[in-house]
Amino acid sequence: MTYCVGLCLNKGLVFMSDTRTNSGVDNVSTYRKMFTFSKPGDRVITLLTAGNLATTQAVIGLLHERSKAPAERRPSILEAPSLFQVASMVGETLREVIASTSPTGESADSTFGATIILGGQLAGGEPGLFLIYPEGNFIEASGDTHFFQSGETKYGRPILVRAYEADMSFEEAVKLLVVSFDSTIKANLSVGLPIDMQVYRKDSFEVGPERRFENDDPYYQSVSRGWGEALREALRALPDFEF
Repeated sequence: MTYCVGLCLNKGLVFMSDTRTNSGVDNVSTYRKMFTFSKPGDRVITLLTAGNLATTQAVIGLLHERSKAPAERRPSILEAPSLFQVASMVGETLREVIASTSPTGESADSTFGATIILGGQLAGGEPGLFLIYPEGNFIEASGDTHFFQSGETKYGRPILVRAYEADMSFEEAVKLLVVSFDSTIKANLSVGLPIDMQVYRKDSFEVGPERRFENDDPYYQSVSRGWGEALREALRALPDFEF
């Protein structure tokens, strides 16, 4: 399992993903799930992958290969004229990979299924965020939907729904996502550290600050402890039930 989040802010975008693909008493594997394609001054595109590891690696591999091929042979996400068309290309590639590996074709519940969060900005356009499904179709973030999650979403969603604000700072957004991930990690062993984080500043057209939170990261541990203490204090401050 995995947990990935892409967050839209007035100032830009924030991405976060865990790195766990298998979990068990003696079987834990770590793979990066955040991938960035960029042309400085023109575009930055970040993908967060969730689902079957072979499927997602094949999709990223094909996108990389096609981004290096001559444009006349096959359009790539580094040449697409809009972020919408980039999302369409990624969706087509995902559908192509699933169809080639699954005897039943592409479907959301397929063993070979995967979902991808795509975010970024192209010159001449606004920052955008898309959630791409195994079938290749996708939805775009809007005024009603400011963030997308994939993977093990239910444990970390409540804090995002309650605390998210479009005009919050990048620092506040990272703190919010760390709390969301900490809640998920504590509730489900299939999601775990390290966690990758990336920020994209609107109209910068370059990859922003990146960081990996390891198991012993001081900031992560401080937020984790502080959030637990704050919840206990909040619970004590609420009125007691009376029989």
